Amino acid sequence: MRRAAEGSLLVWLLMGMAACSSETAAPSVACRAGQATQITLAIGAYASIDPASDGGCVTLAANGSADSAEYLLVPQSAVGTFGRSSSFQLRAATVTAAAMPLAQRIVEGPSPRAAAIRFDGMLRALGRTRAFGAATTGRAAAVTPLASPPSLGSLRTFTVCATLSNCSQFKTVGARARAVGAHVAIYVDTLAPANGLDSADIDTLKQVFDARLYPLDSTAFGAVTDLDTNGVVIALMTPVVNALVTKAMCTSSGFIAGFFFPPDLDLGAPTSQSNHGEIFYSIVADPSGTLSCAHSTASVKSIAPGTFVHEFQHMINLAQHILIQKGTASEQGWLDEGLSKYAEELAGRSYLQQGDTVTFSQYAFNDVDDAYKYLSATGSSPLLIEFDQGTLAEVGASWLFMRYLVDQFGGSLPGKLDQTTLVGAANVAAQTGQTFTTTVTRWALANWVSDLPGFPTPHQQDPTDFPLPYPLVPATSAGSAVNLSGTLQSGSGVYGRAVQGPGAQAFTLLFNGSSPSAFTAVVPRINVIRIR
Repeated sequence: MRRAAEGSLLVWLLMGMAACSSETAAPSVACRAGQATQITLAIGAYASIDPASDGGCVTLAANGSADSAEYLLVPQSAVGTFGRSSSFQLRAATVTAAAMPLAQRIVEGPSPRAAAIRFDGMLRALGRTRAFGAATTGRAAAVTPLASPPSLGSLRTFTVCATLSNCSQFKTVGARARAVGAHVAIYVDTLAPANGLDSADIDTLKQVFDARLYPLDSTAFGAVTDLDTNGVVIALMTPVVNALVTKAMCTSSGFIAGFFFPPDLDLGAPTSQSNHGEIFYSIVADPSGTLSCAHSTASVKSIAPGTFVHEFQHMINLAQHILIQKGTASEQGWLDEGLSKYAEELAGRSYLQQGDTVTFSQYAFNDVDDAYKYLSATGSSPLLIEFDQGTLAEVGASWLFMRYLVDQFGGSLPGKLDQTTLVGAANVAAQTGQTFTTTVTRWALANWVSDLPGFPTPHQQDPTDFPLPYPLVPATSAGSAVNLSGTLQSGSGVYGRAVQGPGAQAFTLLFNGSSPSAFTAVVPRINVIRIR
């Protein structure tokens, strides 16, 4: 039976992947007498077994009923450290088994967001490797009695990252304050192309940033600093962001819609490389494509809010971990990214509550699309990764994990994950009150059992983007013929279904890896849940 994930966007993950099969036979293997863990599960019950406790041998009880029994099997890495991997085999013991068909591995081709994912990962790395000095932490701790917001129409000079690969070069730009709200001020570069956003457009963006997105992120994740004592977060719209990619790159790997630059929160950084304040950088409208690929005013108005709410979470996260909570390390990329993807979803849901499904979809679609890529080939994409060279599927894993955490532990959890000095798996364990191994193995099972047939979905299925009912399609075999193999990567697993006929005998599985040391290092687990 499947557990319904209340409030979850998993019901939108409506795309599948055809499986490819292998006909090679597995060698006969055996477990020592009395060695195997004996498992008897009621329908809906589950177990997660450490192979170190039983030599990797697990025996599932005989099926004494007149109906078939069915189990979901998930060999998984439950390690809380990124960058770990190991080969594995999960095979029926004592019999020669035909190989189960495995889900086809996805190799991501040209993507409209690949450049943005790599750039975002590089920026998170800048935050992780930076030593923020006493000048910054001292200012962050101080209370500013009177903020001095910018005056509407005033000019200011900014330094902007001008290289995609590593922000090794900067450009100095002049910009004018075109809109000033209670929390956000929007500056537009004086060299922005003609026929861009007019005053009404900018006021509309200011209203969304200031009255909806800033309060939403601040409530969910925590307060941001005010190092420049102006009382606002600045949104700088500049052609320098457009020019980070060429027209050719736009076609092959997309563009950078906007970003948060971590060194801006370092008061010890030179002014040639930091603006010493809280700033979100955005593309400008460029309908004629004079800078790079063309961006209409309508597209900028559509893209900028989702990018802002995503990047603002990154800003809050860094400010909280390093400057406010006085930590020594910023959040690991996989968890930081999952929180920012959740921020996008939160923004979308704020419109859904008003019955605006169109705007909801604009914010939420990328979350769902990334998650579909992950669920189509879980064995190829680790959950724990630092995103310097991340893929959309790995972003999808991060959002799915955060979505699961919120469903299980409540809407206050994201704020707890931000407002701490802890990072990564240790952060998750501290805020959930259970071991990371427990959380990540239950998440692996929930990825499949949340949306079995019979649970209605609240949204119309899009047959173009999501043609099949669910993207995760575990391979199926008789329990006595299980033969899964592949690679376990940090946090992720591979899925299979074992069917046991009416009156069928017990069957035993052996779970191991070709390199015992590498296998142990990924914290292997065999997760089993009885479906029928």
